[in-house]
Amino acid sequence: MDKKAVSFFTVGAGAGIVLSVALFSVFVRQTKNNDTGDTLVLKLSHGLEPVHPVHKGMVRMSERMRQLSGGKVVIEIYPSGQLGSETENIAQLQNGALDLAKVSAAPLESFIKEMTVFSVPYVFRDEEHYWKVLEGPIGQAMLLKGTSKGLHGVCYYDSGSRNFYTAVKPVLSPDDLKGQKIRVQKSETAMAMVEVFGASPTPIPWGELYTSLQQNVIDGAENNVPSFYTNRHFEVCRHFSLTEHTRIPDLLLMSEASWQKLPAQVQTWLKQAAEESVTYQRQLWIEETEKDLRQIEELGVKIYHPELAPFRQKAHEMYNRYEGTEVDQMIKQIKAVQ
Repeated sequence: MDKKAVSFFTVGAGAGIVLSVALFSVFVRQTKNNDTGDTLVLKLSHGLEPVHPVHKGMVRMSERMRQLSGGKVVIEIYPSGQLGSETENIAQLQNGALDLAKVSAAPLESFIKEMTVFSVPYVFRDEEHYWKVLEGPIGQAMLLKGTSKGLHGVCYYDSGSRNFYTAVKPVLSPDDLKGQKIRVQKSETAMAMVEVFGASPTPIPWGELYTSLQQNVIDGAENNVPSFYTNRHFEVCRHFSLTEHTRIPDLLLMSEASWQKLPAQVQTWLKQAAEESVTYQRQLWIEETEKDLRQIEELGVKIYHPELAPFRQKAHEMYNRYEGTEVDQMIKQIKAVQ
């Protein structure tokens, strides 16, 4: 496989669509295929396992891109953190070493301040409210907030609600978190949230979490059901509390430099493939979550449905921290969406 500083080739798809593409980026690569001719290859990195529904959604996008382009545009997916952590992937997008990455909105807040709002607990009333915001003007504007930072938002993938899970002591109220060390994402807001609930936040890379739980470095973590199951955290944490404290979306990002170098037709194909994959992934997420809940219960994990009012009350302490700030304004705008 060769990398070229400048290459020109023709892309054909559908009813004779022909497109001349000029590529002059060292990270948008050209491969030679005896059957199909030159192919544009885009690298996509993420930290999830191949069995995860978000990964499966991106596989669907890759398949649709190949179909729409007649095989002339290929998205190569590198799962399981092969190309680095989410924070590293974001930096790689910015410096042109990577084309696409799936990241959580949480670590993005260090790059795009507005992303902070997603990590504020109970900012969304429920799942319906969450998707109304993401699919509406607020969410669509958020996708483009990173343009000046070299990050082009393509779409949101469902990442469900985040919940606390622990090794020894179940979380039935905020008081149960006192004294416990809870893993969080590398996010100032996530750390502040856990502190408000009374626990000690411990940011640990996703790939190191299982071992940290196994070795009792931490007492628990917080995440969605499919991530808990697919990464086998049920082997080391036997208590899962459905606190649903945050709904932090996954975002598919593209290097802004790479996006600008794509011809308009390829941009259109990419957006169409992404939108179709979102529909597929959201349905898959619902099915996987229901299945995984059954699976972990069968494997002996105790699932709890705590009263959420005490957690919501604690969350207001965080809202007070943002009073008068841009985040405060965003919280109010989100809560006003009906």
